[in-house]
Amino acid sequence: MTAQQIKFVKSFLPAAVAAGAAFHLNPMAILSQAAFESGWGTSSLSMNSRNFFGLTAYGASNEYWHGGRTTVQARGYSLDFRRYDTAENSFLDFARLIRNSYRPAWSVSNDMAAYAKEIAYSPYISELNGDDREAYRCSLISIERTIQAVVLLL
Repeated sequence: MTAQQIKFVKSFLPAAVAAGAAFHLNPMAILSQAAFESGWGTSSLSMNSRNFFGLTAYGASNEYWHGGRTTVQARGYSLDFRRYDTAENSFLDFARLIRNSYRPAWSVSNDMAAYAKEIAYSPYISELNGDDREAYRCSLISIERTIQAVVLLL
């Protein structure tokens, strides 16, 4: 484990626990996905927009996302991502999304291997954007093990 991984877990475990409690979702699943999607909190989207999950700015604003947007330029096109007021709101909005839109993954979140498979092979992942479902699944499981090791140190 690295210093960045330890810092990430210390900083965002409380947000994952709160979001997990609010939406009955395993906080380790939440934190694992946040670590993967944000590069352990080093992505510009997480640092500048407090978006730890790469959620795009589509749909109506809600209790956690108030409509703020950040435009990211990609090769030949741009995408709008959600910008959050707080990191906690990013975690809560993600947990809300999983519970409401990815119920098969939500329902097995206490089994990390089952959750990783459900989310990796759901519409949450887009192979059209170059995502590799099996690599995503394996990464979530590996990251969760690292997080568990860090938690034991805390």
